[in-house]
Amino acid sequence: MVKSMNEIIEYAKRQGRRKLAVAVAQDEDVLISVHQAYMKGLIDVCLVGDKEKIFEISDRLQIDISDFEIIKEADEIKAAKAAVELAGSGSVDMLMKGIIKTADLLRIVLDRGSGLRTDRLLSHISAIEVENYHKLLFITDGGLNIAPDVKQKAEIIQNAVYVANSLGIERPKVAVLASVEVVNPVMQATLDAAVLSKMADRGQIKNCIIDGPLAMDNAVSLEAARHKGIVSDVAGDADILVAPDIESGNTIQKALVFLGKAKSCGIIAGARVPLVVTSRADNYEAKLYSISLASIVSSLK
Repeated sequence: MVKSMNEIIEYAKRQGRRKLAVAVAQDEDVLISVHQAYMKGLIDVCLVGDKEKIFEISDRLQIDISDFEIIKEADEIKAAKAAVELAGSGSVDMLMKGIIKTADLLRIVLDRGSGLRTDRLLSHISAIEVENYHKLLFITDGGLNIAPDVKQKAEIIQNAVYVANSLGIERPKVAVLASVEVVNPVMQATLDAAVLSKMADRGQIKNCIIDGPLAMDNAVSLEAARHKGIVSDVAGDADILVAPDIESGNTIQKALVFLGKAKSCGIIAGARVPLVVTSRADNYEAKLYSISLASIVSSLK
């Protein structure tokens, strides 16, 4: 079972090189992370974007991109469409966002002619390495689905379980978060959590153990769970945290990274290939970890 970002990189190496297309690739941190992933033997690379700017950046950073395939397209939307077409046709195994708005790229990905749409919901999964937690934490969905209903939360969980499975976590423990650990009929998050837990019991959500509602402390601290008398296979040992909405998921992730100095990466799952859609605030290391995670997930096909 993979427990750290460095282990994600090493696991990706063992899967062999996968091919990555970058949509609108003229970005410093993107080029650094892609080059590092290539040098570590994780990926082969196709850069789509403004060729002159790509070479200008690589020369300034002293990055050798002579082995990269480069498709020249200065127009951002056309470059994104070209990269999506590569992924949709099976020419590449994963797709990465360069210097283009996430909404613009996802609009192209979700187009029925893209070849990337499936019957699954797209959702964002973050993997977090926290110094004082005993394993990786996966947080979902803090990046894509704004206010998911219970049906969408079930699909969000299934996507996160798929990613956890790819890292050798065979039956991840899923904590469905709320602000309290008891069902309260006036708090929708607690009702959703109870339904999702029962859905897992009945096999409607597969390959995982789900419990909820659980407050954040009960999900990650066995001591906190014991103090509150919670008897649970998940409490204090969660692999996956399911946020009630995008604000809470995003806040948990960024609080851990910027205040707790955690390492993080993330992908969007649910399309035919994993999507590396990182924040502009993410450094090149976070992007490298995300590429590594996408590489592992793409090898499951």
